[in-house]
Amino acid sequence: MKIYKKGEKQSYTLGVFPTIELLENQPNHVKRVVVHSSIEKNSGYPKIQQLCKIHHIPTDIHDKTIDKLSPKHNCYAIGVFETYENTLCEGNHIVLVNPMDKGNMGTIMRTMLEFDYCDLAIIRPAVDIFDPKVIRASMGAIFHLNIQYYDDFESYYQLYKQHEIYPLMLKGATNIHQVETNKIHTLIFGNESSGLEDSYLNYGQSVFIPHSEQIDSLNLSMALGLTLFHFSKNEFKERKVVESKVYEKL
Repeated sequence: MKIYKKGEKQSYTLGVFPTIELLENQPNHVKRVVVHSSIEKNSGYPKIQQLCKIHHIPTDIHDKTIDKLSPKHNCYAIGVFETYENTLCEGNHIVLVNPMDKGNMGTIMRTMLEFDYCDLAIIRPAVDIFDPKVIRASMGAIFHLNIQYYDDFESYYQLYKQHEIYPLMLKGATNIHQVETNKIHTLIFGNESSGLEDSYLNYGQSVFIPHSEQIDSLNLSMALGLTLFHFSKNEFKERKVVESKVYEKL
């Protein structure tokens, strides 16, 4: 196996938890699973064995492959899969315009899943979602999401202009705390450093997140988390704490 390069037709997970998420949610795309010889000590290994058996996916023990692909040398499982394309479903959407940071992208995917937002549109140029660093940062959340790239925002907008559109902008005309909706909506976020261009003021109702004057802006993943928390608050009012799945030595 080769170290992943942008645009490759085959990628891989790094870690037990992301590999389990891959096997549970995208088994038809999995080619094989490579595990470390010491994985038997990991509580997630029986789950990997079970899922591979159900889906007839071969499993190999090969320490050198894992050491080559995982630079931190703390990885016990790698799921090899074909990259794939999917389309957005009708419902609430997130649009990211020219996101470039792999860690941010993974964090955003995980945050979306936390708040039941499962459809992500990405406007090019943008980071490669199948980069193993993105997958690792998402902790496998990527395999739950519908993700589609677009060459420009207008291409997305023509398909979903019936949505309520909310660009998040420092020049936003409305304080987010004054916005309430129970309708299908799209939340738009700009690049980590440059944000959204002024042209996005022409789409829907631009909003801003108020904060103290001691900072000039919020980190992209933080801004997205706060926004999703606000827009999903009615849905989650009655939700109870959900027990998380944890496997040691990811």
